[in-house]
Amino acid sequence: MILVTGGAGLLGTSLIRILLAEGKTVKAIWNKTALTDFNSPLLIPVHADINDVYALQEIMQDVTEIYHCAALVSFWPKDAERLYKINVEGTANIVNAALEAGVRKLVYVSSVSALGRIRTGITVNETMEWTEETSNSKYGHSKYLGELEVWRGVAEGLNAVVVNPVFILGPGDWKESSTKLFLSIYEGLPWYPEGTSGFVDVRDVSAAMIALMNSEISAEKFIISSGNFSYREIFNRIADAFNKKRPTKEITPFLAAIKWRLEAIKSKFTGSSPLLTKETATTSLAKVQYDNSKLLKALPGFQYHTIQQTINDTCATLQQKLNN
Repeated sequence: MILVTGGAGLLGTSLIRILLAEGKTVKAIWNKTALTDFNSPLLIPVHADINDVYALQEIMQDVTEIYHCAALVSFWPKDAERLYKINVEGTANIVNAALEAGVRKLVYVSSVSALGRIRTGITVNETMEWTEETSNSKYGHSKYLGELEVWRGVAEGLNAVVVNPVFILGPGDWKESSTKLFLSIYEGLPWYPEGTSGFVDVRDVSAAMIALMNSEISAEKFIISSGNFSYREIFNRIADAFNKKRPTKEITPFLAAIKWRLEAIKSKFTGSSPLLTKETATTSLAKVQYDNSKLLKALPGFQYHTIQQTINDTCATLQQKLNN
């Protein structure tokens, strides 16, 4: 029995789809969004909260493998308390329940934010850790502390692997996670930031996690990234795939500072999370490079989709959803 937490998210949905195609029985936890994309007798949806320790004890019965994807991704200061509640305490609960149930292996989805990605002129690799100087987000800190809970579990006998994906691209909900970027460009976003980052196909993150689960590898962590690209190049490719106008206005540090302040004021009146925060503005302007060589050495046969194929496939699927 395989357990996937965060089953309704972009990555959780992708994982479930692959596992079901392999004929695996999957128990999937969802919280706010029901699992409506599947119609399979092999899927067991479970409505639960990962901070409900008693529910987790019951859910863990007969579970042998766990993919822990559930997390809150937010860069809004108002969400700070929830970030630590879900990403740290929730992960501690999963680790404790896994230890008690004697599961065979856990694969935990962290983030490159946990590595401290604000590093000028330095390529980020798995040896690096979050520090006040190298990270600007509460989200990154919460994922770093989540990793510490996994390593604590490893010290107590848990067989576990940590993955640190970069910016994940895929056809999720238009208004959720990274897919919001595709919607913004589809609607004519005129701006692009000057920074660079790593990008990866959600299918590749899923495939890498499954390969690591099926391997003898334990007590290791891996950056998952198909390559480093400028935001401008990614934005242009998405616009081209949608046959939309490319963004032409560069967001300078001065403009970013004005924009995130205006968004903060707007959010106070609307009550909704701002599209741009101080943290995301800083990250989008940073020129970050990620080293993906460790995973490729550990999984010699593993291959990434090209970023163009990822964008083409994602845009085509999203366009089809709009047409339907």
